Amino acid sequence: MTKLDETTIIKIFQRKFGNKRFVSEDVEIFNIGKIKIAVKTDTLVESTDIPSKMKLFDAARKSIVACVSDFAAKGIQPQYGIISVNLPKSISRSKIDEIAKGFKKACNEYGISILGGDTNAGKEIVFNVCIFGKTSSIVNRKGSKKNDLIFVTGPFGYTATGLNILLGKKKGKAGFVKKSIKAVVNPKPKLNFGIKNKKYFSSSMDSSDGLSTTLNEMSKQSKKKFVINNIPSKKDLEEHAKLQKFSLIDLVFHGGEEYEFVFTANPKYRRTILKNAKLLKTPIIEIGHVTSGNGVFVQENNKNICLKDLGWKHFK
Repeated sequence: MTKLDETTIIKIFQRKFGNKRFVSEDVEIFNIGKIKIAVKTDTLVESTDIPSKMKLFDAARKSIVACVSDFAAKGIQPQYGIISVNLPKSISRSKIDEIAKGFKKACNEYGISILGGDTNAGKEIVFNVCIFGKTSSIVNRKGSKKNDLIFVTGPFGYTATGLNILLGKKKGKAGFVKKSIKAVVNPKPKLNFGIKNKKYFSSSMDSSDGLSTTLNEMSKQSKKKFVINNIPSKKDLEEHAKLQKFSLIDLVFHGGEEYEFVFTANPKYRRTILKNAKLLKTPIIEIGHVTSGNGVFVQENNKNICLKDLGWKHFK
């Protein structure tokens, strides 16, 4: 029997729902009268998403942050949420209290009110979060134009190294280790930047499944070629990669879990975007440009190297 991947499974469901023209997006939009409602759901599973050294407080917070990241990419303020939890029967009161505090921390950070949810008993911890907000417009994954600039909201690669460190596979300098672990357990989507600048975006997408996945999906939906001429990494990561004999390309483009976002914009908005980023203390990085054609290519040593989608995939 052929093993099904995530994309195939989604297509099967969408066909059964009668959505023949379904296009993948960060959030789904529906109307109640003249009001557009944005909604996003995400699931965090103990055995696949929570490293053994990660605190339940951080895991609970991260389950909400995962949804916030998609709202940030679309420039929409999340407002309300519903949380469903699956907990082992043996779980202690102190751990439940820790989980509740993690949920509350994320809600306080991003202005979300939890309406309710569902509580179940099971073999492992599972958090399912659904977040709602309203908007007057939506920035799609498609929409980039020829000559648009490509930006990201922060450096990449720390989460990949942080996960390796948490799993005990690699070590590093104390300061770098702390920075990398923090990137995994305490992600901070750039919500304010997205909300205040989305009017300048021609397209945008969350990057939590990996930068290569995001760039390829945006390129595919826009039917444009993305050229990357500036790898969004910092010197300490580059030194760590060299010391540990890691591929910098793998760490930056294929790691995932960054909860940053990618956006494209007309060059005429470049100065305004950079000015706003400075005011909001958002470390955006210009990484390339859009041109005619297909696919994503990284310019390295005067060569264009095709960047394949090797980000996170469920069921692989």
